[in-house]
Amino acid sequence: MCSTVSNLNETTSMLRESIAKMIQSNDRKSFARTYTTGKSLGVGAYSVVKECTHRKTKVVYAVKDVLKSKLSVDDDAALKDEIEILQTLQHDNIIHLKDHFEERNHYYLVTELMSGGELFDRIVAKTFYNEKEARDLCKTVFEAIAFCHKHNIAHRDLKPENLLLQSKTDDRAVKLADFGFAKRVTSAECLTTQCGTPGYVAPEVLYKVPYGTKADMWSLGVITYILIGGYPPFMEQNQKELFKKIKRGQYEFHAEYWGQTSREAQNLITSLLTVDPRKRLTAEQALNDPWVTGNDDVLSTMDLGTNLDKFKQYNAKRKLRHAILTLMATNKMTSLGYKFRQNLKE
Repeated sequence: MCSTVSNLNETTSMLRESIAKMIQSNDRKSFARTYTTGKSLGVGAYSVVKECTHRKTKVVYAVKDVLKSKLSVDDDAALKDEIEILQTLQHDNIIHLKDHFEERNHYYLVTELMSGGELFDRIVAKTFYNEKEARDLCKTVFEAIAFCHKHNIAHRDLKPENLLLQSKTDDRAVKLADFGFAKRVTSAECLTTQCGTPGYVAPEVLYKVPYGTKADMWSLGVITYILIGGYPPFMEQNQKELFKKIKRGQYEFHAEYWGQTSREAQNLITSLLTVDPRKRLTAEQALNDPWVTGNDDVLSTMDLGTNLDKFKQYNAKRKLRHAILTLMATNKMTSLGYKFRQNLKE
């Protein structure tokens, strides 16, 4: 008798929940009835990002307005993956998806507004920079990626443009953005799509072998190298030559910029820029690395002034190149360059 009553109560509860969801779905307003749009923040291959204001609360957000007609079947699937993944990842250093709408001709993804701009732009505005500041930034990004990997999610496009600041005053409020390539993983070698950004992409992706979350750790190695040294480890104007260097793990610590840096910082980078992903650090291991856990006072004495000047030169070139590539972009799946397959050949 008790079992019957229990089952009846459970069925009734499920029915009420289902009805509530149906009512909520029917009452859900369109994007235009919920938000007003403001100034443009950026343009992508198949989307435009604008400020938007919630009509009722007056809170300002950012919205990615995606035109369905421009999406391929793969693009559409990737966008739905992005929405599902962002709903899963609730972390202080990962951009928060506040709302989303699927309408007849558009998808709308509403996220928190990152008014502080790109992390790299904030760094070049500094007049003083040391290893502790670089370490603190790296630790924040490592924590965000560790959270992703703990939830079996690979980001697959870690680069400076996707490290954003929430405000114009707080240098530490860094958030990881753009999960357009993010994918759930089931093993260490389950992904096969060649995607990412030249200069940051892992060797295994270029070798076209199955890979997993360790590909993100290579990209973090590149970012860490830049945050300390002021320039990328792999620099070639010719993309074919660039890919050759990445596949071989061919880089060096130039004495002019690395002679005064800590040995621990270089050891961490070496452990991340390891061609064999099986020997590469995980995000959790990186967080426990001696440089990341190092003494604040000691790292504060490691001046990166010369490297900061180099950083400013590199960032100016990066911004120009990014602007050109944005104009040339045709769709999301060509981020490695439309001729990248030819460039992979030795």
